[in-house]
Amino acid sequence: MANLLTRIKDTILADFHGILDEKEKKNPIALLNQYLRQCEAEVEKVRKLVERQHSLKDQFAREHREAAALAEKRKYQAGVAQQAGETELYEFAVQEQVAYEERAAKLQDALQNAGAELIGLEKKYEEMKHKLKDMHIKRMELMGRENIARANHRMNQVLDTNAYTNKSSRTFEEMESYLDRLENQVNSSYHRNTIDARIAQLEKQVKNEETHSIS
Repeated sequence: MANLLTRIKDTILADFHGILDEKEKKNPIALLNQYLRQCEAEVEKVRKLVERQHSLKDQFAREHREAAALAEKRKYQAGVAQQAGETELYEFAVQEQVAYEERAAKLQDALQNAGAELIGLEKKYEEMKHKLKDMHIKRMELMGRENIARANHRMNQVLDTNAYTNKSSRTFEEMESYLDRLENQVNSSYHRNTIDARIAQLEKQVKNEETHSIS
């Protein structure tokens, strides 16, 4: 059963990677955008870790100050108890002083380690941000190149393709033929109107001449 599930998983992954490869061929910019979004998500995760490390460092610092202050307080109290001859109270204050001093020493080490780790995290975080910015700029460059390539492809279709040129020529020829037919129709109509008017005038003249002759 496990082997069957493994084969199914491998098949699905192979199909998935095949789809990604096909998408990359068709639209590499879209795949790049997806990759950049994943990188942005990783950078955001690191930013939160850096903030958390800042918070931990601040907590270590507060705990160290508190432990150091309590150690000084118990040291002072031990001195007062010693002067007063309170041996039991003096011994208890000294024990507390030692415990707080040991805690303060551990917290000091933890604070230094947290500070060093924070510096390392911040350095890597800045490197990641610079890398992400470089990728964004690279994407802009690729988008510009893609835009130029698409524009040149469109222009070449208009300027260099014989099919488009032939289509344009046919369009102009059809327009010229249409204008020729239109002009012929206009001229023919003009001539017909002119002939009709001329004949009508001649008929009128003939009638006038016949009337004068009878008179």
